[in-house]
Amino acid sequence: MALRRSRGVRRRAGVASWNPTALPTLVHDTAPRPDVLMVRAGLLVGIGTLDAADALREAWDLGEDGVWGMSPFGGSAFDPVWDRIDPRTLLPDARGVSRVQAAFRAAYHLPGLATVAVGTDDLSHLRELVDAVATDTDGRTLADNSDGRGPDR
Repeated sequence: MALRRSRGVRRRAGVASWNPTALPTLVHDTAPRPDVLMVRAGLLVGIGTLDAADALREAWDLGEDGVWGMSPFGGSAFDPVWDRIDPRTLLPDARGVSRVQAAFRAAYHLPGLATVAVGTDDLSHLRELVDAVATDTDGRTLADNSDGRGPDR
């Protein structure tokens, strides 16, 4: 990675992992450091994933913009779990916010990150998520009300 970077073959490189729990033990100061880490994010992510993301962020000296989230709904925004829990209770002001929007915004804090990647072929779902970006969130409220012990599926 370092040789390619010096020759200009690549500008940025990243590591993406659905389950990064084993990765912190593989980090070594002589190994190339990625520019971006992508891990699962959101209310359904277990403590092992959150702890590993934090350890990798620290080991690779990645700021909040260097950690990206994926799969903020644990696979599907239409999973029945989102009918059983109401993530709006974790927002300081949830007026006019859907459950999907609240879950999406919560993903930005679990783990702390600035970018969340989603995939959809439903334009209205994408519009709902884009609109959610302006929703006010409070990381402290999320930390106080979520112990991070999701199913880690």
